[in-house]
Parts: sequence; C-alpha cells; structure tokens
Amino acid sequence: MKPLIRSLCLASLSLALLFTAAAGQAADTRCFELRTYYAAPGKLDALQARFRDYTCKSFEKHGMTNIGYWLPLENPDSKLIYVLAFPSREAATASWKAFIADPDRKAYFKKTEENGKLVDKIESVYMNATDFSPEVKVCCAAEPRTFEMRIYKASEKKLPNLLARFRNHTCKLFEKHGITNVAYWTPTDPKQGADDTLIYILAHKSKDACEASFKGFRADPAWIAVKEASEKAAGGSLTAKKPDSVLMKPTDFSQMK
Repeated sequence: MKPLIRSLCLASLSLALLFTAAAGQAADTRCFELRTYYAAPGKLDALQARFRDYTCKSFEKHGMTNIGYWLPLENPDSKLIYVLAFPSREAATASWKAFIADPDRKAYFKKTEENGKLVDKIESVYMNATDFSPEVKVCCAAEPRTFEMRIYKASEKKLPNLLARFRNHTCKLFEKHGITNVAYWTPTDPKQGADDTLIYILAHKSKDACEASFKGFRADPAWIAVKEASEKAAGGSLTAKKPDSVLMKPTDFSQMK
C-alpha cells in the first residue's frame, strides 16, 4: 500500500472517530458473567428445557438479568453459552447465593435430574464492559442472526494497545463491512485474563455473511494501514495468537436474537 494512500486512510479514520468519541455514551458499569455449560451426554435438550421452563425466570427472580443464550453452530461438546448481568460483583455473589439456596430451585433441579445430571462441567468468567462497548441491550432483530464470540489474547503488556485499536478503528471498520458490534468485555479476575484478554460478541446476517464480511474487512486498505501502524507503534503484533472464534445461534428462549 502506498505511503500517501495509507496516510490519507489513517487521517480520515482519525477525524471520523474524533467526532464519534465526542458523542460517546456513558460506560456500562454493570458486572457481566459469561457462563459455558457442557451438557451431560444426551442431555442438551433437557438442559435447554430446564432453562426455558424454569431457570431463566428464577434468575430474574433473584436479581439477575438474562442477556442471551446461544448454542455453537458446530457443537460436539454439547455447549450452552450464556451471558448474565448484575448491578455489581457483590450483587452477583448475593444473587447466586439466593438462587442456589432457593427451595423451589432445589426441588425443580432434583426432579429434572431423576434420570441423571444434566451438566458435566460449568465455566464462568466475570467481565466488565470496555469503554467502547455498545450498551448491552436485550433485543431481537427482525430477521434471524448468526452470532460470533471472539476471544483475543493480547501479546505481553499490549492489551491497552489492542483495546485502543478496537476503540479508535476496528469497531467502525466492522460496521463498514456489515458486522454488528454487540458487546466488548475484559475479564475482571487476573487469573482469567484481566491483563491480556478481550472477549466480544458480534452479529451477522448468516454464516455466509460472516465469512464475506471478514473477507472484505481483511482486504480493506484502511484496516491494513491501521494494523500496520498499530503494530509498528507497539513494536510487534498486538495479539499472542490467532483469536478463538465460535459461531453461534440463539436458543428459542434467548432474550437476545
């Protein structure tokens, strides 16, 4: 890419993003939790039924906000992935304590596990929204969407650089290529990647649309210039490895679709 063209691309992006930043919204200060359930063999449908018929309502009863529930398009591990929101980390602890102690929940779970447990393993990551994340709203699009969860592992001490690139350039370029920014988070706990991890969710019209959008994004001269400039300024790649990506479909009971 010619230096003059590269400079013009960067200058144009900087001006556009300057006005965008000036009109930015207040940061979402809620505590979010990403939970991944690995259903026991043959129990994924039963697990979904329990969420559909009981768990989501019980979560709300105990002060949890259901954001969205998804199944990977390719799901050999029988995963159910979902996100909850709480006013604070302390509120999350209190809500989970009340939910687990709820006699109705204990009875319902006992009934649904008469023929064996429904879950083999649970993973949980508490997260904060980044300052550039869209407000995480529960919404349903007019047409079905394919969601994508992407997890970036930043190179050593380069998470601020990576976040700056998303804040100032990448999010707008995603939109340019038909990709919807849903939410961006960083883990709150050091042991879970607070210092080097970015977790975010995108939405696409379909799996094919996802592939087409990223093909256009990666070939965009503006992205090529931004990537080159950001890595030069940081003294190397901003990511330690290729990001993890999971394409997902919302469950029929998901609040976000």
